[in-house]
Amino acid sequence: MARPSLYTHEVAQTIVERLASGQTLREVCRDDALPAESTIRLWVLEDREGFARRYSQARELGYHSMADEVLEIADDGTNDWIQRRKESGETEAVIDHEHLGRSRLRFDARRWLLSKALPKIYGDRLNVDAKHDVSDQLADLMKAVDGRTRGLPKKAEPE
Repeated sequence: MARPSLYTHEVAQTIVERLASGQTLREVCRDDALPAESTIRLWVLEDREGFARRYSQARELGYHSMADEVLEIADDGTNDWIQRRKESGETEAVIDHEHLGRSRLRFDARRWLLSKALPKIYGDRLNVDAKHDVSDQLADLMKAVDGRTRGLPKKAEPE
């Protein structure tokens, strides 16, 4: 069966609902009942029946859902440990480094994407409120050398 390519309100609504729930466009388009990614992106570019605005809003909501997922990944400790049988026949709990590495990758990838997609909310904040404090010692030094440097005319003394 061929994928649909004609724009309908029902298909568009399904797409934006799934995007808003946190699915990526690629995940949504794995459903054979929905159009291909290129078709949906074309609808956005052409802004079919206001689809561009709805798509953008859905993507933003989806990113917030992804932020919730980041916290779940960080808090989820299941499968961090596996049971391993010793030579003596006893079992012991050991860290599953593969699972921890995969969780870290999932966390970092989502965190990076969020920082780029919504930098005002999820990006690193830079402190640009620099304060320059001129000490009294520096002010005294500037008064002492005022007009006494080579090449600069001396100030005229008041008469």
